[in-house]
Amino acid sequence: MIRYEENNGELTIFLEGHIDSNNAHTVQTEIEKILESNSVTALTVDCAELQYISSAGLRIILRLRKSIPAFQVVNVSSEVYEIFDMTGFTEMMPVHKAYRVISVEGCEVIGQGANGKVYRIDPDTIVKVYRDPDSLGEIQHEREVARKAFVMGIPTAIPYDVVRVGEGYGSVFELLNAQSFAQILQSDLSRLDELAKMSADLLKIIHATQLKPGELPDVKQKSLKSAELLKDYLPAEDYGKLRQLMSALPDDTHVIHGDFHIKNIMLQGDEVLLIDMDTLCVGHPIFELGHMYNAYLGYSDVNHQNVAGFLGISYETSRQYWETCLRYYLGTSDREVIRTVENKAMIIGYARIMNHFVRHGGMENDHSRAEIENCLKRLSQLLSVTDTLEI
Repeated sequence: MIRYEENNGELTIFLEGHIDSNNAHTVQTEIEKILESNSVTALTVDCAELQYISSAGLRIILRLRKSIPAFQVVNVSSEVYEIFDMTGFTEMMPVHKAYRVISVEGCEVIGQGANGKVYRIDPDTIVKVYRDPDSLGEIQHEREVARKAFVMGIPTAIPYDVVRVGEGYGSVFELLNAQSFAQILQSDLSRLDELAKMSADLLKIIHATQLKPGELPDVKQKSLKSAELLKDYLPAEDYGKLRQLMSALPDDTHVIHGDFHIKNIMLQGDEVLLIDMDTLCVGHPIFELGHMYNAYLGYSDVNHQNVAGFLGISYETSRQYWETCLRYYLGTSDREVIRTVENKAMIIGYARIMNHFVRHGGMENDHSRAEIENCLKRLSQLLSVTDTLEI
């Protein structure tokens, strides 16, 4: 008896054991009965328990593909996938291999970004586990942009495998004995200046890379859209000033990382590598600096302990690192110049923080309300003394 599941017209049929000339007719008959008793708009054939399929079984698959266009074969073992591949089925229809299953229980967390955590699973290998359990699209996107970045000369690690981790998915990278800048800084504060300079040098490489329009998302357009949520919270004058400042920034197709901080920068020997590439986009560098300010200081403005939980360093060390990195990036020790750029970054940063808490609790939640009120105060002060976000 063939097992199946149906959900609003989406049918999944589970094949098991061996399908060959001895039982193909029986399998075909059972599948036809299932199809007749269900209104099917999309069909998935799950081969997790299928050990072998002959040409007779393949003909069943082919008939299903012809009768139901929205069709795919999933969870195919390496051995069965080879049969599909050799017979050309992988070119005729979507055929997805089964994913290797791994556990990150007890593994060290060495990185953390907007969409996932990075674990070391052995001395040579790390895995990024995505927060969203339905993340295959995100994984494919990150693999594509990582390859693009690598080809453009941005030093990054490219994932070589996709795995199942619990109910979700992860990307596997080979990083031989690499450490994040956060790990290094946690154990040796004397290297702060050295690491901040390497961060700034890497940032310059990223921001010097230019793409054709449309190759990556435009952070300016995303930020303007996000700012719309703040209209009912900001005073009209502040809201108008914020949008005017963002809109006045020139369109820019230089690359920015979008989540650049010490947990996403790795040191492998003497080579600096960037990870967590799914936030890669294009735009003016002030957006990058605004996101960086948040990672180091903005999200810890109300509670200075937040940065210790996120980056593993004190608020004071985090401020020192941010200021040192900004000094190297701008190429000046002029406090007035640095402070002016920081103020502009803070406008981007606090608008982003406010957007986050408006979407996650708003004024109905005590924690969110405290964060929003702090952003309102900060933005009011900063917008009143800022005429441009250009640097």
